[in-house]
Amino acid sequence: MKNPKPKDKPRASPKGRMSAAGAKPRTTRRRSLYSAAEVREIFRRFSVQRPEPKGELEHVNAFTLLVAVVLSAQATDIGVNKATRALFAIADTPEKMLTLGEETVGQHIRTIGLWRNKAKNVIALSEALVRDHGGEVPDDRDQLVELPGVGRKTANVVLNMAFGQHTMAVDTHILRIGNRIGLAPGKTPEQVENILVKIIPDEFMRHAHHWLILHGRYVCKARKPDCWRCVIADICKSPEKSTSEPAPLVPLDDIDPIEVVEAEVAAQ
Repeated sequence: MKNPKPKDKPRASPKGRMSAAGAKPRTTRRRSLYSAAEVREIFRRFSVQRPEPKGELEHVNAFTLLVAVVLSAQATDIGVNKATRALFAIADTPEKMLTLGEETVGQHIRTIGLWRNKAKNVIALSEALVRDHGGEVPDDRDQLVELPGVGRKTANVVLNMAFGQHTMAVDTHILRIGNRIGLAPGKTPEQVENILVKIIPDEFMRHAHHWLILHGRYVCKARKPDCWRCVIADICKSPEKSTSEPAPLVPLDDIDPIEVVEAEVAAQ
């Protein structure tokens, strides 16, 4: 009787990884291209340029901030502000918003994209706040994301702006910058967020997401970055950059006239 033929052993890849079915897939660890000293210098410059950055969504308290951020999905901040000024003047609490009702809320925000669904969410989250939280906006991410229309990014914005927590709200601007310049490469907002919260020094975390959003909105733009306006051009490792000469590092008290015009044109 012949000896049974031995089973073939799984062949190893050139790097020693098993290629047989069932082997663990290769994973690529994503990390920042910048040293700790470079990251600190980037945010130090942002802090000099905009010492007290502020979000551009108008609000009067944590509730109106929450509503404004929910409404800002697939809409511009300028467009949301135009729609909510009159709304927040008469409904700055969940109770007042419920009194208005879905139809009236919808009439106020009908210039915003997806306004019908957003009006439903505003009423539903107002009901949840009154029912489950005594009409107060919770300062806990898990509780916030349970509210209708509230995702992780919205929760992070509210936690940061309303409660001063060191969160990183990754929007399209931050996702783009994280990958474009290699500061926080990632395929998803959460991957980018995880890297940024690890590498940004704690002293800069309070305003970090605002600095990155404003940088992405007005300097490192989607179509083509304005590298001549960039205060970190000499540090930037993006292959797209057109200069290594940083812009003058001077404080910007407000958004400059060029930025205002560009933002208004983009909103039209």
